[in-house]
Amino acid sequence: MFAASTVKPETATFAAGCFWGVEHIFLKHYPPSQNKGILSTKVGYTGGNPIVTNPSYRLVCGGATDHAEAVKIEFDPSIVSYDELVEFFYRTHDPTTVNRQGADTGTQYRSAIFTHSDEQAAVAKRVTEEVQAKHFTPKGFYLHSWFILPRPYLLHLSPAGKKIVTEIVPAGQWWDAEDYHQLYLFKNPDGYQCPTHRLHW
Repeated sequence: MFAASTVKPETATFAAGCFWGVEHIFLKHYPPSQNKGILSTKVGYTGGNPIVTNPSYRLVCGGATDHAEAVKIEFDPSIVSYDELVEFFYRTHDPTTVNRQGADTGTQYRSAIFTHSDEQAAVAKRVTEEVQAKHFTPKGFYLHSWFILPRPYLLHLSPAGKKIVTEIVPAGQWWDAEDYHQLYLFKNPDGYQCPTHRLHW
């Protein structure tokens, strides 16, 4: 039995493509039953046109509302830090593609961090810069001694650098998604999961 924490829970909100897979991978690695810091999750819609209230899944998928499919996470900061959750967010999707994850395309699938305080915004920007430098910046040139006639050598470039395009914006109006979307891949283990939702490092 885990002792109840006296620390006030905090909220983190992330968008990284189809919210089924995003919620699933966070809960798979931070299961509430194992006291790893995440207390609960909700999937829903945020970051859209403010005149649109209580949007439906069909409306959001149509692209007219500009809402993102997102996951709202309640967590215990005495167990898992916001820094760690932001880094994990980056580990589990491709933050270099605009309005896309895998074959899923549209503004609802954009990469975004919706911050709930100035402190969260500062952390999100710092971690983003660290991830960019460590995982998405070219390390330079590599000279290989491949003897390919008629040239004595071939200059081979390292993989091209990619730029993180994740939006970092203040959290706004949140709308819970329909009930059948909540914990979808736990209820439907054979359901669709975007292949980008995995640990990339």
